Amino acid sequence: HVQLVESGGGLVQPGESLRLSCVASEITFSRHDMSWVRQAPGKEVEWVAGITSLPSLFRAASYADSVKGRFTISRDNAKNLLYLQMNNLKPEDTAMYYCVARADSSCSGGYCSWGQGTQVTVS
Repeated sequence: HVQLVESGGGLVQPGESLRLSCVASEITFSRHDMSWVRQAPGKEVEWVAGITSLPSLFRAASYADSVKGRFTISRDNAKNLLYLQMNNLKPEDTAMYYCVARADSSCSGGYCSWGQGTQVTVS
């Protein structure tokens, strides 16, 4: 049973930074593409950023337009850790952030593995 546990959320002011972390267990972490998604109250889940499972020399990251240039996704396969560095936070970044893996359209929200989420509030 895959476990993903996020941490690092909190309440910050506009322009400040946060770093989210996600530790994975019961999964061969290095073999999985990973993503961060978020959900604001009353809104649908929004994909934020993704990073491939490739070796670091070939690894690729991608971002939603809304966060490009402000957020950076990274991973440490030796520690089974996924990160999201969020800079210059805006009120519209307020949401519950989830670490997700195992993309599959047959799974709820398009991913078969979800963490419990960490709340980010920018106000």
